[in-house]
Amino acid sequence: MYRSGHYGVALLAYAPVLYVLASRGHVAAAAGGGALVWVLTTLPDADQNVPVIDHRGVTHTLLFAALVGAVVGGAASLVPVSAVDGVSSATLAAGAGGLAALAILAHLAADAITPMGVAFLWPLSGKRYSLGLTPADSRLWNGGLFALGVFATAAAALLATPLY
Repeated sequence: MYRSGHYGVALLAYAPVLYVLASRGHVAAAAGGGALVWVLTTLPDADQNVPVIDHRGVTHTLLFAALVGAVVGGAASLVPVSAVDGVSSATLAAGAGGLAALAILAHLAADAITPMGVAFLWPLSGKRYSLGLTPADSRLWNGGLFALGVFATAAAALLATPLY
């Protein structure tokens, strides 16, 4: 998938989280979480700029998603609790780590619909999993996934907003 397709799948994956947070009045957390997912969802493709790492190799695995989640969660645990309105350090760390992992998993899901697929289970297995629905460079799929993600995000935000 291209960047727009990855963003679309990430927005689609984040929409239910956005709804839950915003409907409970945690609008700042919903916005911050969305920003975190948006920024991290393309991280696996940084492997294209590192000569010693194969594209769709180690950065496209469940292990990498867990590692990114742990690093982000660990970093979030260092944020002073007073800096985050009414949220404990443990809640912030778990939420940020979980959303970081979600961003990477959304990326993997988007790449799994292409013929090249991804080796989710590396290093346990090098087998690539693919639905083979579309080539990564399909403008129709990338644009369609982006539009779907934007729609889902907008719908979640609107549905979470009280009408009174």
